Amino acid sequence: MVQSLSEDTMYEALLNRDTQFEGQFIVGVKTTGIFCRPSCRARKPKRENVVFYEDSKAALADGYRPCKICRPMEELDSTPPEITELLRELEAQPEQKITAWQLRQRGIDPSRLRRWFKRHHGMTFVAYQRMLRINLAFRNIRKGDKVIEAAYDSGFHSLSGFQSAFQQATRFKPSESHQQNCLSLTRLTTPLGPMFAVASDQGLCLLEFTDRRMLETEFKDLERRLKAPILPGPHPLFETLETQLKAYFAGERQGFDLPLHTPGTDFQQQVWQELQRIPYGNTRSYAEQAKRIGNPKAVRAVARANGCNRIAIIIPCHRVIGSNGQLTGYAGGLHRKQWLLEHEGGI
Repeated sequence: MVQSLSEDTMYEALLNRDTQFEGQFIVGVKTTGIFCRPSCRARKPKRENVVFYEDSKAALADGYRPCKICRPMEELDSTPPEITELLRELEAQPEQKITAWQLRQRGIDPSRLRRWFKRHHGMTFVAYQRMLRINLAFRNIRKGDKVIEAAYDSGFHSLSGFQSAFQQATRFKPSESHQQNCLSLTRLTTPLGPMFAVASDQGLCLLEFTDRRMLETEFKDLERRLKAPILPGPHPLFETLETQLKAYFAGERQGFDLPLHTPGTDFQQQVWQELQRIPYGNTRSYAEQAKRIGNPKAVRAVARANGCNRIAIIIPCHRVIGSNGQLTGYAGGLHRKQWLLEHEGGI
């Protein structure tokens, strides 16, 4: 049974379909014999008809079957296999354009695919493909291709149409690509829910849970600071990032080896660097962090800088707690913070 959360808290999370409790517990429903994740969309059982477990293994051991609606044996909002195959195909050949007719030939409903991309990427599948092609064109121009070559090689059939779409997406002309930068965006899944990652030529500059409040504002701030648009597309860092995150969540890795690009003030840089010095499985208070950067009176400023950290888990702001030992604010949600600390053995 779950030890760190009260049953009232867990049942309330179940009623509210709260994704922030993902990875915290599993719910067994006595009347149906199934078990669900906290955010399940199915009709909610009465309080007396539920039992709570730490994980799926415990529920299975008691004879419960996984729910077919929320699929608790899979990571939350994991990409369906048919969409995973599409994304792999587009990553290998981003210049192609997969049509609605081709989707139907594969047994994929274009309307359902459109809704999935709107929900998980904030744009339609058609728009996603177009952004991939623009990202490809940008990088080809940076490599030395002429604008017209980049346009046709990235799957556009009209130079004027390409220039218009490119400028709308990037806010600069294709011919200006040599003087500009572009940030690549991807989505990946974890046991605590899906995350967005953004990378520049210098390194990883964002890793956030997709349900983080003010995420759009954070994207815009990053674009402003780096003077570069964020576009979906591959990046050499993403495969390494996903591999290292999987090892971390599996308990096989305690640190990360990735180049980071963290635009911010000198004070924020100080705080973020000190965060990376907190050992795995340890916690510190904001006051301790302030002392370590040589400014013991800057406790509130340290807390604000922690809140401005864009690279969750890797820059471990979850390891900072209140002076009284209580968990304090975490952009990904306090229950994720608690899960991470328990996973690391910090509490």
